[in-house]
Amino acid sequence: MNNKKELAIGFLVGLIANIMGTLLYILLFSDLNILETYTAAVEQGHVGSLLALGAILNLLAFFGFLRIKRDQRAKGVLIATLLTALAILYYKVF
Repeated sequence: MNNKKELAIGFLVGLIANIMGTLLYILLFSDLNILETYTAAVEQGHVGSLLALGAILNLLAFFGFLRIKRDQRAKGVLIATLLTALAILYYKVF
């Protein structure tokens, strides 16, 4: 398969894993619904923390791709994780 396509698949998997991880964290550990939790996180300045906790699922995707020898997909997940880190940095600084 084309390397760019593999990289794009890994990137999409990384973004989806991060979104699913964030939603899973909110559903399991928050008494509020998703929108209320996000609003409270914005008001209290904890959006970066929510994103960081959601990125834990990226570890599973990254090491899963490495285990089945899909290095380009793992690289795509890593790029998605770095993009998340930049978003966290933005929320922490601004």
